[in-house]
Amino acid sequence: MKENNMINLAANLSMLYNEQDFMKRFKLASEFGFKGVEYLFPYDYEKDDIKNELQENNLEQILFDFPVGDFAAGERGIAIYPDRKSEFQEGVHQAIEYADVLDCKRLTVLVGIDNGKFTKNELNDTLIENLIYASDQTKDKGINVLVEALNLIDAPNYFVTNTNHCKQIVDSTAKDNVKIQFDIYHMQIMEGDLIRTFQNNKSQIGHIQIADNPGRNEPGTGEINYKNIFSFLSENYDGWIGCEYTPLNSTESGLNWINKLTK
Repeated sequence: MKENNMINLAANLSMLYNEQDFMKRFKLASEFGFKGVEYLFPYDYEKDDIKNELQENNLEQILFDFPVGDFAAGERGIAIYPDRKSEFQEGVHQAIEYADVLDCKRLTVLVGIDNGKFTKNELNDTLIENLIYASDQTKDKGINVLVEALNLIDAPNYFVTNTNHCKQIVDSTAKDNVKIQFDIYHMQIMEGDLIRTFQNNKSQIGHIQIADNPGRNEPGTGEINYKNIFSFLSENYDGWIGCEYTPLNSTESGLNWINKLTK
């Protein structure tokens, strides 16, 4: 959704419209006015089926994640593990196959949970190596590889938990298409100081996601001053913003925050 040529909102279909089966959510997002969609993973569905939903509903595929291992069992990425490099690389190629068909230009790396089997340096070095690999495979396709920090409440022992660590990793890759995914919900929990942090890192931020805290519900339901944040972003950011939140009630009943906070 593009609000007054300022704020570009994408519906995260992993979290919004969960009242319906996944493949029905594209139409619902379009009917409300969203122009873009994102979600965690497309891999349980046929590429062409998703492409048809995008085309029929005039939607742009904004973002999805590289494969992360066994998400249902609690894994949150495999990019840091020295003993799973080949698995990560296979996932890179699987993601690219989908991105090619869906014309998706942003792929997110969930890095993984520190399981205590390796040193911090080994985890960090493996992550950088894997990101360089992903960058090399995607750069000629115009795809940005995004690194996302998560909070330690929702993802205990997750390896990358703040913007500064993201920046260090991005800098270490020395790749123009490796960037930061700035999730306002996660970063409110871990570091706060949201507007200044964004301002200091905006040249390396490739995507934003939003939810309020506590609860990870709609903007306007918690402690984050989204009115100020959207006002700032409207003048300092022209990319997409993924609505990655859990609706407090139904998806549609909670969408009135858009008019209240972004205009």
